[in-house]
Amino acid sequence: MPQIKSRPCFLTPTQIKPDFPLFIFLPGMDGTGQLLRCQTAGLEQGFDIRCLAIPPDDLTNWDELTEQVINLIEAELRKNSHRSVYLCGESFGGCLAMKVAVKAPWLFEKIILVNPASSMSRRPWMYAAIPLTQWVPGYFYNLGSLIGLPVLAAMGRIAPSDRQALVQAVQIVPQKTSIWRLSLLRDFQIHPNQLGRITQPVLLIGSVADRLLPSVSEIEYLLEHFPNARMTVLPESGHACLLETDVNLYEILRENDFLPESKKQSKMVSSAAK
Repeated sequence: MPQIKSRPCFLTPTQIKPDFPLFIFLPGMDGTGQLLRCQTAGLEQGFDIRCLAIPPDDLTNWDELTEQVINLIEAELRKNSHRSVYLCGESFGGCLAMKVAVKAPWLFEKIILVNPASSMSRRPWMYAAIPLTQWVPGYFYNLGSLIGLPVLAAMGRIAPSDRQALVQAVQIVPQKTSIWRLSLLRDFQIHPNQLGRITQPVLLIGSVADRLLPSVSEIEYLLEHFPNARMTVLPESGHACLLETDVNLYEILRENDFLPESKKQSKMVSSAAK
C-alpha cells in the first residue's frame, strides 16, 4: 500500500477494479487502514477495496472526519456513478461508519459493522480514565500499549506476520492522538431514531472473546435499532478479529447473503456445475 498522506485518504490494497462494487473500509484506532491485510485477497473476489487512512497526528472531530469520508467516497463515485458502495467499519471505524451512514445514507447499498466501539460512550469509567492518560510518561504509555495487546487481540489466533503488523500499527499512533481518539469514542452519540432511518441491510459482527469491549451485547443493542439488520457472532474471536487466520470476512458476507448480486449468481452457477 502507498504511504499515508497528511490528510485522510483512501488506500488501494492492490489493483483497482472499476467494474466491481466499492468496499469502503474504515479502520480502528490505529487509523492506518492496513490491518485489513489478511482479508483483502478474499474480498477482492467481489469488490474494489478502499481503506481509509488517517494521519497519526490527525485530531479531527467527528463532524469533520465524517464529512471528509463522505467527500472521499463521492470523489470515487464521480469516476463511475453507477457503482454500488459497501461500507464496513471496525471498532473506532464502526462508530465512524454509523456517523457517515446517518449523514449520507443514499451513498450505500449495504453496511457492515465489526465489533463497533460505540458501547464505549456508555461506559462511565471512560470519563475518569481518559483524562488520566495524558499524565502517563511517553515511555510507559508505549510500553503499556504493547502489554495491552492481548486485550486488543487474541494473539494466538493471529499469524506472526500479522502480529508484527498489529504491533507496528499500535506504535504508529502518538499518545496525544490516542487520547484524542479515545475522547471521541467517549463522546460518541447517535440517537436510536437516527439509526432507525438507515433502511439498508446492516450486518453486525461481534466477537464473544472480545476482552476490550462487550461487542456481542453491543451488536444486540444495535440490532434493536437498525430496521433491517442481522447479526453474526464469532465464538472464539477477540476484538481485532479481522487479523485472525480463521476469520474470513468474504465468507461471512457470503453466508449472510451480503455479496453483490453478480457474485451470488456466479456462486450458484458454480455449485450447479459440480
